[in-house]
Amino acid sequence: MEERSNKKNDSGEHEVEMTFLDHLEELRWRLIYSLIGIVVGAIVCGVFIDFLVDMVLLSPARKVGADLQNLKPFGQVFLYFQVAIAGGMILSIPNIFYQLWRFISPALRKHEKKYILSIVIFSSVCFLIGIGFAYFVMLPLTLNFAAHFGSTTIKNQFAIDEYMSIIFSVMLGAGLIFELPMISFFLSKLGILKPAYMRKYRRHAIVIIMFLAALLSPGTDPVSQLVLAVPLVFLYEISILISKFAVKKVE
Repeated sequence: MEERSNKKNDSGEHEVEMTFLDHLEELRWRLIYSLIGIVVGAIVCGVFIDFLVDMVLLSPARKVGADLQNLKPFGQVFLYFQVAIAGGMILSIPNIFYQLWRFISPALRKHEKKYILSIVIFSSVCFLIGIGFAYFVMLPLTLNFAAHFGSTTIKNQFAIDEYMSIIFSVMLGAGLIFELPMISFFLSKLGILKPAYMRKYRRHAIVIIMFLAALLSPGTDPVSQLVLAVPLVFLYEISILISKFAVKKVE
């Protein structure tokens, strides 16, 4: 059996170094706490499930005049379960980020650990802003294009499972993309990323961003791709500033 060893931190205090098994045990409990948060959030969403489905998730389709249809016998049953779970994940985002940073915290210095709460709040806000951007900007443009594209003789009707798949993937993707400033901050604190490096390869980054916008955008039209690319470039510039701030703090 491996034993824990003592070491001194930057302040001269003794710290207990965790073994590999200790890290696995810590990871197990963090995952359990995260799952508990998702279950609690799913139960809360289950209480308001009719409102979430009718007034929130189906609203973009109604606004563009899209016709939705269920083609499976238990399609709506599974749909409601998916909405409850997805909503539970969104509600528990702060808890998920908190558990993630608690797992990483043993590798941080003592003065860095006090910023965990601020980092959790900032990460959660970035994720929720990304979801809001997808819901209020990306989805209306994409669905409007899809609903009215092509011949008027052919009626565009969407299968509800395909429609929800687009809704969930776009919102989740946008939420993760809006974490770019937070990732920049974390990598800069670790010394992996430098603002000078990001400025030097700005043009390369813009090319990659345009490629990602074309890949992640649910629509094939250039409008929806541009709508995603513009905030990505903006987030990249913000990430440079955040990286510069993080590097100064380290120095």
